[in-house]
Amino acid sequence: MKVLIATGLYPPDVGGPATYVKTLHDTLPIKGIEVEVLPFGEVRRLPKIVRHVAYFFKTLKRGFRADIIFAQDPVSVGFPAMVAAKILRKPLVLKVVGDYAWEQGVQRFGVVDQLDEFSGARDHYSRQVWLLKNIERMVAESARAIIVPSRYLKKIVVRWKVEEEKIHVVYNAFEGVATPSAHIEERSGKTIISAGRLVPWKGFAELIELMPEIRTACPDVRLKIVGDGPDWARLEALVKKHDLVDTVKLFGNLPQTSLYEHIAASDVFVLNTSYEGFSHQLLEVMALGVPIVTTNVGGNPELIVDRESGLLVEQGDTAALMNAILELLDTKTNKTVFVENAQKKAAEFSVERMVSGTIDILAASTKKL
Repeated sequence: MKVLIATGLYPPDVGGPATYVKTLHDTLPIKGIEVEVLPFGEVRRLPKIVRHVAYFFKTLKRGFRADIIFAQDPVSVGFPAMVAAKILRKPLVLKVVGDYAWEQGVQRFGVVDQLDEFSGARDHYSRQVWLLKNIERMVAESARAIIVPSRYLKKIVVRWKVEEEKIHVVYNAFEGVATPSAHIEERSGKTIISAGRLVPWKGFAELIELMPEIRTACPDVRLKIVGDGPDWARLEALVKKHDLVDTVKLFGNLPQTSLYEHIAASDVFVLNTSYEGFSHQLLEVMALGVPIVTTNVGGNPELIVDRESGLLVEQGDTAALMNAILELLDTKTNKTVFVENAQKKAAEFSVERMVSGTIDILAASTKKL
């Protein structure tokens, strides 16, 4: 079997999707499957629209030699891959790790609905959002099979009016992380860390705004935020507004090894998100042995069980979020059981299980209907 993987991200790009594709690129050939990766980075330098046309022609050319096209999102690479697959009469398999229309709607087109409401709604959105919703639904409908990394995301794609039978949950792989050997230069005191793309639904702004109250209860605390994105200027302004320049530091993107070092040197990891399909970041933190506070949304409860492997709070309940953070910062709190249970859970997400599940779906999708 020859597979063409159409992907928006691939190393040196960072993030879960890039890591996922690299893992498949490295492991599928061992199973006798020939893999070619077509990263969107090959055309990203081109003007908008032109880059998507160029990507389509690249997909068409390379897809001719493939038995199956495996697209890693339903819009930016998914739409060109769908058209190429139709022309070539090749099966299309789609990976969905989020709702692109919702993400763009929140960032650019004034959408304020949460994803659960947005995914099933049909009206009252702008033409741009309506177009994106219809593109991702059309690509999903045309796919022979759809892979999602959590039960939550399967529920979301079903709300696109896609046949449930062709949506398969295959959890992303995680091989663990080595305990960082380098040492971060630390001041005395407690450290909270959070990481991710700086976008509104990650809740970094609310976390920053809680810091004056958290600092009242724990004067020697500081907050590290690792990541980059469109909310950088807004978050930087909040830090200055609340006079937190010495308490909150925005690091931008860090190499993976450096990020691990900062996480391992921290007392609490916080993921204050209003939406999360499946968080590879949480798996990394679980393996590193740092106690976690996160929201009870999306795929998070598929990883964290409240008061068993971390603390879950309801999204938007800032008082509960602050209390959970302070509880884990308290030296009297026994966090050992949380850490041990989280590490055991993280160990379940093996590369072998992910690759095996993916191969089964790819192989079934190449069979004639």
